[in-house]
Amino acid sequence: MHSQEFIYVRCFYDKLIGKERSPTGAFFGGELRTIEWLPEKNQVSMIDQRRLPRRFVYLHCHTLDEMVEAIRSMAIRGAPALAVAGAYGMVLAARKATLGNVRNQSKQAADLLIASRPTAINLAWGVNRMLKIVNDESISDGDIAASLLTEAHAMAEEDILVNRKLAENGASLINDGDTIIHHCNTGSLAVVDWGTALGAIRYAHEQGKHIHLLVDETRPRLQGSRLTAWECEQYGIPYEIITDNAAGYFLRSGKI
Repeated sequence: MHSQEFIYVRCFYDKLIGKERSPTGAFFGGELRTIEWLPEKNQVSMIDQRRLPRRFVYLHCHTLDEMVEAIRSMAIRGAPALAVAGAYGMVLAARKATLGNVRNQSKQAADLLIASRPTAINLAWGVNRMLKIVNDESISDGDIAASLLTEAHAMAEEDILVNRKLAENGASLINDGDTIIHHCNTGSLAVVDWGTALGAIRYAHEQGKHIHLLVDETRPRLQGSRLTAWECEQYGIPYEIITDNAAGYFLRSGKI
């Protein structure tokens, strides 16, 4: 693709992100995840997406209130990632609950978590899945927190497997030489690992297909220009950032 054929915005983006990579050198697909449980500290660790692309830092949640704030402030976002965040939020609440009142306090925690991002369907789905354990009378109060943690871990692992398979299948629809428009962020940052739409693009790129990505800035929070572009830097996927209004022009050009 010749740059003069397209109008795009990438002004000084390399300076903005400083080409900062994750601490492991290679981004996702290894030991690095968007969100995970730290067993040695009994807390949840997540990449603080409010700080990207300028800084790569982790946010640690020790309590339900901290998880609620992380979701509300979009330190973590993306539908699948929010489902797992809600699940681990339920674990944090149950671990702090008063013995003998674990079920009631866990139900109250569920309401707070769902209300932290009421439009996020996956968040409610993840929390409601955990409520099935809370409502299971065959599980004693003393075992609820441990059972919730086991279920949250299972949810996280399922997310990785599903997204990896989705990426593999999606990559088969991408041809060598394709130019693709991508809106918002659907990569590893939106899930536990791999991603959905961007996961398929990444998989195709790793197959050796020559892909060029046009990344919508995605106003008002700029998930495209901040997060998707940052992920593309990690994976080595060629891209340009375009304004949201420019998407129609590129589609009309017939080169997408």
